[in-house]
Amino acid sequence: MRKLYLWASILFCLSILSCKNDTKKAVTPPKIEFKHEANLQLLDSVGIIKKMIQIEIADNDFEHQTGLMYRKKMDTNKGMLFIFNEIKVRSFYMKNTYIPLDIIYIDSENTIINIIKNAKPMNQTSLYSDAPAKYVLEINAGLSDIWELQKGDKINYSKL
Repeated sequence: MRKLYLWASILFCLSILSCKNDTKKAVTPPKIEFKHEANLQLLDSVGIIKKMIQIEIADNDFEHQTGLMYRKKMDTNKGMLFIFNEIKVRSFYMKNTYIPLDIIYIDSENTIINIIKNAKPMNQTSLYSDAPAKYVLEINAGLSDIWELQKGDKINYSKL
């Protein structure tokens, strides 16, 4: 009986000592790296190049939903181009997006429909296109003014 009590006590002590400390740790989102998937030209209405940038492409449901969420920064010469199968009025919001953006809506003829300037980080207000759009380009806030982009300008992109 004494041996049984001794073994039970040892097993109990070992089980207590082997328990992990359950202190809670903050969950941090993974660092997301820019993927250079294509080059994009921003052109004026007659076809003169205003700016060339490197872009990531979002062309599936998961990429459409996550976009630039959780990114801490984006270089000036980079952006994300969303490509949709359906042409319709689009709306974007800034949930879980930490950097301010200019959101550029583009029709099926590669023409800029409208530009939402300086979309606020983490804001969940829907920001709509003025007309049906096939593409949406996101760039750092303020760059559409610096690059003098306007309604009627065009884009042209080529995948790598």
